[in-house]
Amino acid sequence: MRPAAFIFDMDGVIIDSELLHSRTKLDTCHHFGLPFDEKDLIHYMGRTSDDMFAEVIAREHRNDLKLEDLVSYKREHYLSLILQGEAKPIPGAIDLIRALHQVHIPLALATSSWQKVMEAVLDSFAIRPYFQSVLSGSTLPKSKPDPTIYRLSAERLGVSPQTCMVLEDTKSGVTAAKRAGMYCIGFRSPHSGGQDLSLADCVVDKLSEIVPDKLTL
Repeated sequence: MRPAAFIFDMDGVIIDSELLHSRTKLDTCHHFGLPFDEKDLIHYMGRTSDDMFAEVIAREHRNDLKLEDLVSYKREHYLSLILQGEAKPIPGAIDLIRALHQVHIPLALATSSWQKVMEAVLDSFAIRPYFQSVLSGSTLPKSKPDPTIYRLSAERLGVSPQTCMVLEDTKSGVTAAKRAGMYCIGFRSPHSGGQDLSLADCVVDKLSEIVPDKLTL
């Protein structure tokens, strides 16, 4: 059966974001006087900035710092880099979006990223017109692996979760999609670390492996 809708994650799937995230995390630690070794970033792959900054603040016994200040600084710094054109798309991502649109498969975006970042990426890559639904997890009470963002995306598109196909690059994202009852393609994104994609229905190494007019659930 052909999917009734195709839902994209964003970071690591549409935008090659991990290097930008790493850069802004390091810049944030430096700005607030927190020592952090770049090689330790790998331990925080697939985890939120909140987790990382909270652990570093606790490790350094910096009771003078507030977690929300670091998170806010990092968010704004990351957003500024995207607005300056520093972000690059994942190879094949824009072509895939256009190809899915051409075969009339409705598209949704379901990202854990901050709403302003999501909006900036949509405009920077000129892909907003292709999506019937865009949803930021920052507007929801819980983030992935909670399935709410995917269930809401299906509801917005007017289709059942069982007829949706999702593209994800992280363990938490794949888990969210499967908990929502959706078919999930796992993507081994170049900078997403060694993610466990074993729950995915299939796994691809390149987005060019996904052929829109041959997709079946």
